[in-house]
Amino acid sequence: MDFDKLLVSTKFAPPHIGSRFIPRKHLLDQLRDGRRCSFVLVTGGAGFGKTILLAQWRLELMKAGDEVSWLSLSHDDKQLASFVAYLTAALRRLGIAVEDEMLLEGLEGLDGDIAKATDNVVAATLNAAAVIAKDLYLVIDDYHHVDDQRAHRLVQKLIDHCPANLHIAIASRAAPPLLLSRLRVLGRVTEIGFGELPFNADETRSFLAQNLGTVRLNAEEVRLIHDKTSGWPASLELMAIMLRSRPETRARLRELGWSSADLQAYLAEEVVAHLPPEMIDFMEQVSVCRRFNVELAEAVTGGNAAALIRRAEDENLLMYRVESDDRLPWYRFHPLFGEFLAARLERRGAAHVDALHRRASRWFAEHGLLGEAVRHAVWGGELEFAADAIDQAAKETWSLSFISLMLNLLDRLPQETLFAHPRLFFLGCLTLSMTARHAKAERWLAQIRESGAARNPAISSKLPLADAAVAMQRDDTQRCIDLLEPLHGIVSESPYLLHFYLCLLGYAYASVGRHADAYKLLDDNPIDPAERKNDIALVAEGSRALLLLTEGNVREAARIGGELVGVAESLHGRRSVSASVTAATLGESCYELDRLDEARELLANRARLVMQASMPPVMLSAALVTARLDLMHTSSEAVLTFLDAQAVHYQGLGLHRLVACMQSEQIRILLNIGQRARAGQVAARLNELGTSHRNADGVRAEIPAVAALARARMALAGNDPNEALLALQVARAHAQKYRHARMQVQENLLAAFALDELKRFDDTSARLVEAVQIASRFGLLRMLLDEGPRAGVLLAGVRGDARIDEAAAAHLEDLLARFGKAEGARPAPPLRSSAKVPEGVNLTPRELEILGLVAQAMTNKRIALTLNISLDTVKWNVRNILTKLDLSSRYDAMSWARKQGLIE
Repeated sequence: MDFDKLLVSTKFAPPHIGSRFIPRKHLLDQLRDGRRCSFVLVTGGAGFGKTILLAQWRLELMKAGDEVSWLSLSHDDKQLASFVAYLTAALRRLGIAVEDEMLLEGLEGLDGDIAKATDNVVAATLNAAAVIAKDLYLVIDDYHHVDDQRAHRLVQKLIDHCPANLHIAIASRAAPPLLLSRLRVLGRVTEIGFGELPFNADETRSFLAQNLGTVRLNAEEVRLIHDKTSGWPASLELMAIMLRSRPETRARLRELGWSSADLQAYLAEEVVAHLPPEMIDFMEQVSVCRRFNVELAEAVTGGNAAALIRRAEDENLLMYRVESDDRLPWYRFHPLFGEFLAARLERRGAAHVDALHRRASRWFAEHGLLGEAVRHAVWGGELEFAADAIDQAAKETWSLSFISLMLNLLDRLPQETLFAHPRLFFLGCLTLSMTARHAKAERWLAQIRESGAARNPAISSKLPLADAAVAMQRDDTQRCIDLLEPLHGIVSESPYLLHFYLCLLGYAYASVGRHADAYKLLDDNPIDPAERKNDIALVAEGSRALLLLTEGNVREAARIGGELVGVAESLHGRRSVSASVTAATLGESCYELDRLDEARELLANRARLVMQASMPPVMLSAALVTARLDLMHTSSEAVLTFLDAQAVHYQGLGLHRLVACMQSEQIRILLNIGQRARAGQVAARLNELGTSHRNADGVRAEIPAVAALARARMALAGNDPNEALLALQVARAHAQKYRHARMQVQENLLAAFALDELKRFDDTSARLVEAVQIASRFGLLRMLLDEGPRAGVLLAGVRGDARIDEAAAAHLEDLLARFGKAEGARPAPPLRSSAKVPEGVNLTPRELEILGLVAQAMTNKRIALTLNISLDTVKWNVRNILTKLDLSSRYDAMSWARKQGLIE
């Protein structure tokens, strides 16, 4: 009998690998390294890409000339008879001669000596395989359907005795009941598990790029999707389908999750449907915990958690082990699956959910895990218990990870309860200040002083630190210094307070130009690497990068920040406060170093965490870099709207310096797109801010300097270089007084523009040399590139200048190489900065810029795209050029410019 005719042929056909699938390069590397192994095992939950991975590997093997046979199993193959029939047919497709009579004998063994029949099949199979002069690969997909121990014994014997040229690969949702210890010791097994299958961030980016059609996501959106899905391929595919079919959902990415109907159906049908009721009940109840171990799960659910967790882990039910040094392993659900389970749990009613939270809170409190004890107490409605837990906690246990739960508690707790707990009150004030809710903290501090409770030494000794935190959020760094300098002896008794103190005072010193004092403060109070498990210690350690960035030393800030971001992410998570704050500083440093992709990835799906509610310098870094990166890929109007929204937010917080920086950035963009009238309106508001702060101290003294730089830009755009130089005197004095390197470079460059227009070429060169020397010392690149082609032309003119030292000359060459090809930079037209415009001809810098591009035979539309201005603005300028030169065509203008030596 020809048994093959009775079998379903599609079970021997692997899935088609179309363009929507991305190559799993690092996993394929693992499989290549294990090609000489007898056995390959790939285990992972539903939708994690096991099948596609093995199908990709199959193609590689076939291209290499190996023989590969594919077998997909189903629920119908769980018993021995069906399994053996398909297995034998798959072996025959490898050229292994397994006769039908042998198959019949094996099946008859079901009622006789099955062990002997199995041995016969195994011996014949392996002997037949050994004489074939090729590597043979048998791939068995969906092995978890096999439910017969005799089938497992058959596979075990095949694996144990494989000849060197036969390799068996199995993909399964659950770890099969095979004995692999001996093979592992011999190095004959390659294993890829549940933790390795999710896409990494680069794979998520590639997958979305290939599967979204005309929809193009930015780095923020890609990272948001990756973080929501944790790289789960099935959920990414559902997201891609949704965005392709309903692009409008792109605006609601932050709200999307398990609530997607397709994802709910997938989880219900592929993950939950076949589970026993006790497993579903257990997972729903334990989903109230962000992480859990056996003891906690038993305390919360009252069930036999050990057996259920073991089964969930064996079957890869979207549950991960969490790295921990604890005696018992910790677990967490995949975020989307956890949300799905929690939503199902809510159907049982709020009272039931609250009771689970209270049980979890008690367990965490008994085991000294304060943060989670408070979190569950708040969610379970036990506010007094939460307040007592914080108030009685050991000083060393407090960390930034408590911020969100503190805010949750503070919103619910009666004020009299708060004032009755001195430590809770103090931590509440710090929490409100750190999250830009300093107005409320200020009110609390006034109320507690009026109530007389401030006479309590536990409160009165700490009030200056709370006042300093409010002062910092008011951008009043001089008051911050005055309050903090006398406090060192008081705060040093608490690691948390000391680290907080270092962050505040270090930045306050740097903001007023006392950089040596700032570095000495950190040098005198070094952070022990062992303290990094407390995230505030990491932020204090990372504050050195913020100090360097404030001074302008982006090269060194990036070096220090790069290490600490990785540490913060590994210890506390990518979106933790410590990782996000450190990433904002590193992101600005990377941007300035022209490492744009790195800056995008650092800020993606966490910039908003810090640009809305953090310390002012961190908020400013995140907002400005986000705007500048977005400007390279989105419309100018969209970025202007973003900057305006940020300015309104910062105005509401009373952060006028940040408002000034948002307006300054708007002016720069508006002038670049030729909208001088709108720029003038913004400049008027900025000048009012500058005037109102002309006598400000501390970091707020920067506001008049920022306004002066904007006035200089406006004057240059209006062809008034003398007015520009007058305005720049204010910026230069501030930059030198406060040792603000980036402002020094910016002021020098704008002054060079003005001096060049005045034909003061020696002064122009001197300013450019000064700018290059400072930029070289600190690694500054992007602030020069962002000034556009005119900066490139002028800087090229000081090549070889004897005043530029060797290091600065190398930096200049690097900088010039980036002009015209760096992302976001516009190619410099070949204008000669030293050429003299004939007397009586009054072309503006913008007109000269456009004339240079006309000379390159660019169309008006191409010029508009190159300069990021409107087509109408280009046409208007071209008409002005022709009118001023009394010419009739673009060709005549090109010829005239060449004859005059204005262009090459």
